[in-house]
Amino acid sequence: MDPIRQFQTQVQKNVTFLGDNQKLFQLSLEWMMSVGEGNYSYNFAWLGRPIIQYPQDICAMQELIWKVQPDLIIETGIAHGGSLIFSASMLALLDYCEAQQNGTVLDPAQPNRKVVGIDIDIRSHNRREIEAHPMSSRIQMIEGSSIDPQIIEQVYAIKKNFQRILVCLDSNHTHDHVLAELEAYAPLTSLGSYCIVLDTAIEDCPADIFSDRPWGVGNNPKTAVWEYLKTHPEFEIDKSIQHKLLITVAPDGYLKRVQS
Repeated sequence: MDPIRQFQTQVQKNVTFLGDNQKLFQLSLEWMMSVGEGNYSYNFAWLGRPIIQYPQDICAMQELIWKVQPDLIIETGIAHGGSLIFSASMLALLDYCEAQQNGTVLDPAQPNRKVVGIDIDIRSHNRREIEAHPMSSRIQMIEGSSIDPQIIEQVYAIKKNFQRILVCLDSNHTHDHVLAELEAYAPLTSLGSYCIVLDTAIEDCPADIFSDRPWGVGNNPKTAVWEYLKTHPEFEIDKSIQHKLLITVAPDGYLKRVQS
């Protein structure tokens, strides 16, 4: 067997083994509950901006971006902007590699690929840092509720100029809000691409852990995903990702578009 193919086959076997091991799932969940006391996900940055994600999910995202080769990434939730910077840097790499292959010259002021971020409250200090970042030419920020029809209309107007689209939902984590985001933005996901719904792990946490938040067990992104998939067979959960990661905030949240 070709050695590259052989390695890929072994990786698939590894992922299957990990996914079948319920003990590892429980250990991973216990670990996540323990490190949560130290705000684990808050402690990482991407190119200088806080990203507020698990490194494992960041790694999964870069694999998907390389696989899908999107022209446009749509993100709900901006916070400090690290995720926007991450997506923009990955799109810059795609543009660079494409230029190398085609023998063309990149114009940094006119990037081919773009990331759009939506947030109901883009704080001035975060906006200032994002706009001053070297990746800012690839970033467009929209302030407003991600489920406001006028905001949705703006995003749909932007997407007309792009072919391959990847979506990432990470704003208000209540069931109703995430379900509304899925109805609005998941249809923009290109065939073979992904709509990623973060913080679905809320459903697997102790019921009292989010007592100060409007979401919790039974009312969270995972319940919204389950509800959405009942009537949208064009998407399926790519469980191989969560099986590979084990430690992830998005179990059942990596949705692959498998039908037009």
